[in-house]
Amino acid sequence: MPGPNPPSPVPDRSEWLDRLEHDVALDLAESVRERGEVLDRLETCFPAYPDPATARRVEALRARFEAVDRRLAAGLRADLRAGRGRERLLRLAATSGAVRGDHYDHLDDLVAGLLQLEAPAAVPEPEAEMVFYQPTPARHVFDLVARLALGAGDVFVDLGSGLGHVPMLVGLCTDARATGIEWQPAYVERARAAAAALQLQRVVFVQQDARAADLSTGTVFYLYTPFTGSILRAVLDALRVEAGKRPIRVCSYGPCTHVLAREPWLASPEPVEADRIALFGPCIG
Repeated sequence: MPGPNPPSPVPDRSEWLDRLEHDVALDLAESVRERGEVLDRLETCFPAYPDPATARRVEALRARFEAVDRRLAAGLRADLRAGRGRERLLRLAATSGAVRGDHYDHLDDLVAGLLQLEAPAAVPEPEAEMVFYQPTPARHVFDLVARLALGAGDVFVDLGSGLGHVPMLVGLCTDARATGIEWQPAYVERARAAAAALQLQRVVFVQQDARAADLSTGTVFYLYTPFTGSILRAVLDALRVEAGKRPIRVCSYGPCTHVLAREPWLASPEPVEADRIALFGPCIG
């Protein structure tokens, strides 16, 4: 799993800790990005500090900032369950800065606290041509949501949805319906429980092989390289059939993007970049 961006070094650790201990701005809920950067630096600069007094200061700061983040996630979760909080979630999503890269950042921690997804203790090894589950970095999901401008008439379909955080974020951030299609039953069970706890009535999860799925209602399809080879070929062929019936968009992240970019029936309205979700639509003419 990719790690966070490496934090910049801290020249004087003692002086830096002094500043952090007196920086009340870091206790503001909306300073989520700054807290995330500080927590990364604390882990990097003090992995096993030999001075017990310094170690206590570091642990106190870590506990303080993690508590702020927990309160933020809990409050936002309560608001979203009550049908509020979307604008605040989108404002927090905008704190990510640069979208590029496959690392995780503070938004992934926020989403983890918000969705409260619990991974199963163990899942079977994926079958041949199926890829082991790895979540899309949250900032890429929020970036995708902003670029798609989904409306109430859209149906977003995540092919290989894993624990389901992409459909759930789409459901929280837009008026579209969202469906996650996932082969692994344990993931589907956890995704359904998390969506129900958030009262996401427009988000559903289907336990099914993507090759056999009903794609007839989808308007936007997303793949984070959930499968390769003949499985990917079969799914793309099914999507091509759907594109002949109505306008659809296909979004991809990871190695499968290169496959989609070579599909003669697909075209991208913007340059395809390896470290950003790519958007495709059917070729015209």
